[in-house]
Amino acid sequence: MAAPQEPSGLLMPKATAIWFIDNTVLTFQQIGDFTAMHEVEVQALADGDVGRGIVGRDPVMNSEVEKEEIEKAENDPNYRMKHKRRTDLPGLKTRSKGPKYTPVSKRGDKPDGIAWILKNQPDVKDSQIVKLIGTTKPTIDNIRNRTHANIANIRPRHPADLGLCSYQELEVVIRKALKAAGKDPDQVKAEEEAKLAAEAAEREEADDSDQQGGKGDFAGFDFSNFIKTGN
Repeated sequence: MAAPQEPSGLLMPKATAIWFIDNTVLTFQQIGDFTAMHEVEVQALADGDVGRGIVGRDPVMNSEVEKEEIEKAENDPNYRMKHKRRTDLPGLKTRSKGPKYTPVSKRGDKPDGIAWILKNQPDVKDSQIVKLIGTTKPTIDNIRNRTHANIANIRPRHPADLGLCSYQELEVVIRKALKAAGKDPDQVKAEEEAKLAAEAAEREEADDSDQQGGKGDFAGFDFSNFIKTGN
């Protein structure tokens, strides 16, 4: 990893890093180089392990970097963004268009949501997960390869149930991914529903069988030894 450059007028490195995490697909290393933070620190911010409560700070609106620099870096993981020399005071905070913004309180749930998509919807591309949940490709790779720092505590949970996206947003992403993979979304959905129905029927049948078996637990048991008889 190249040595991070010294910030030029970067007033709030962590807030700036969070903005990059929420609004771009930059790598942790690119964000770390720009904010003079270690990429492990950036990953911790992305996973919600640290920095809870910090609001993202837009470096474009605050004249700390040109939008074109960000675009160059997004298209080339090896590109290192250059700081813009600031000659004015910080501007008002505004959110630019980008990946879905995730509330600070939900950031710790992102790894679980990512794990669910990787497990249940393998056709969804990493770039789609980035925009849907507001994460980064390195985080997705770490969860997929089980090299994530908190992998022992990650368990797949539906991202919509976690409030990371809506059911409708997830459905749209899944349908696009299936079409791109040459699959019929309606047919895949029908097959999944049929599978779930079959599994439910099997569980119900097993429960009924257990209940019926329970009635015969004392069948053939000799109670004569416990019954008092007259002298």
